Amino acid sequence: MSPRLEYAPVARRSGAKLTAKGRQTRARIIETAAVLMHEQGVAETTIEHVRDAAGVSSSQVYHYFADKQALVLAVIDYQSDRIVGGQQPMFDRLDTLEGLRAWRDFVVEHQRSLGCRGGCPLGSLGVELAELDDTARARVAASFARWEAGIRSGLRAMDTSGRLAPHADPEALAMALLAALQGGLLLTQLNRDTRPLEQALDAVLSLVASLAV
Repeated sequence: MSPRLEYAPVARRSGAKLTAKGRQTRARIIETAAVLMHEQGVAETTIEHVRDAAGVSSSQVYHYFADKQALVLAVIDYQSDRIVGGQQPMFDRLDTLEGLRAWRDFVVEHQRSLGCRGGCPLGSLGVELAELDDTARARVAASFARWEAGIRSGLRAMDTSGRLAPHADPEALAMALLAALQGGLLLTQLNRDTRPLEQALDAVLSLVASLAV
């Protein structure tokens, strides 16, 4: 049987609406936890680590989050909004080959700017949590579904406007692009070289180009 993450239950926080200061404090805790969990893993990141790094008290952490699992789920949502939400303006331009290639160049250049380090924060969370926490696994899966939907919207627009061959499958192409992106990011991280990411994305984009009318 696979090991499972242990979460210490505590009293649940009040459902009262947060003040502006409360929202800022909660956001700081989540952002701090996201950095720590990405750098050292979820299992190795304790509430105490987050508390100290965020400069808050334990009571403040537990005021906003019922337990560590609640904080983990908030981190997943934060990474989804930051990574997937941050690409939304580009998703709106994925209805042309030029837009798809510009998106490809953006993700490759982003990895170069990071020195090919860190990989995908959402992917890292998924790898660590998939066999340990079904709720967190489902939340990461939903984030990837959101990512796929953003890519798919452009391909569907191409299809609707008649710019893809009748037998093209926008859903399958979107999933292939997302899978190429994630696999390429992992190999880029391991090799400290963007070529795996470039080649994986280029292979799928060549398929899209071959289906373009």
